[in-house]
Amino acid sequence: MIMASLQYFSKPLNQFKFSFIRNLSSCYQAVTKNKKFNIDYQIYIKKKLDSKIISPFHDIPLLANEKEKIYNMVVEIPRWTSTKFEINKSIKLNPISYDLKKNNLRYVPNCFPYHGYLWNYGAIPQTWENPTLKNKDTQTYGDNDPLDIIEIGQKIAKQGEVKQVKILGVMAFIDEGETDWKLIGIDINDPMSSKLDDVDSIKKYCPGFIENTRRWFEIYKIPDGKQKNIFVFNGEFKNKEYANNVIHEAHLEWKKLITGKIPNKTDKYDINVENTTLDYSPYKVSPEKIVNANELTDFVGSENVNREPEEWSYVE
Repeated sequence: MIMASLQYFSKPLNQFKFSFIRNLSSCYQAVTKNKKFNIDYQIYIKKKLDSKIISPFHDIPLLANEKEKIYNMVVEIPRWTSTKFEINKSIKLNPISYDLKKNNLRYVPNCFPYHGYLWNYGAIPQTWENPTLKNKDTQTYGDNDPLDIIEIGQKIAKQGEVKQVKILGVMAFIDEGETDWKLIGIDINDPMSSKLDDVDSIKKYCPGFIENTRRWFEIYKIPDGKQKNIFVFNGEFKNKEYANNVIHEAHLEWKKLITGKIPNKTDKYDINVENTTLDYSPYKVSPEKIVNANELTDFVGSENVNREPEEWSYVE
């Protein structure tokens, strides 16, 4: 009878555990400052519980579930869009901002037959690719950013959304002499999530994905007059164990940065490390001293779709 009772309660408890992970994304909300298409347009992240602004770089935890290795992902660029956004490392509380070149908005070209980004593109919080640390496998230095991740689920994400993802693998190329890692992950709520667990399962259930992802990263800068990207590992996608090690190392470097063991401003990098939640960090601040809540409005979706480039570039 006791065993029967335990079996009865085990299922709801497991459901509660996983529903808790799935609902973490609803703990955060994107709010905006300034008018869209202005170069100073910014997307801040706040906690719904107390409406306080946080840094998506520093305050959102690396892991949503440590035991299951479920990571948080901050969505910078939704799938099928072309406008380049990024977590702004130099602005206080690191809002998502336009990636500018000479004060102009930047777009990725539509390289036939692709349109914009092929996946939801974003960053893993509490990671940092140290530009003074040479990687033993790539023999180049980090690019001074949080780790990039492409999320390959079926749903088009919202900008500023915080997803819970499991890591499937990683690829890397050399970008202007720096190592540029691209993690591959999938939203744990995606219908394909139960089938995908590593690079081999991507090959099995998503035929063409790896080849087209490699091709996109190889050619997407060519229409802007640059050369093809040079891949590390001959373009091979490394497995999830390797990817988790990349994340672990980047998290350790971020920890040094946020605790002051590495100066946050040198000739190699300039990173704003102010945060609102980390008691162990000497850079913890009150968000009210940085961002005026009256200047922020609720995020209103992707209204820039008609302003993005529509022409195709043909690349050999």
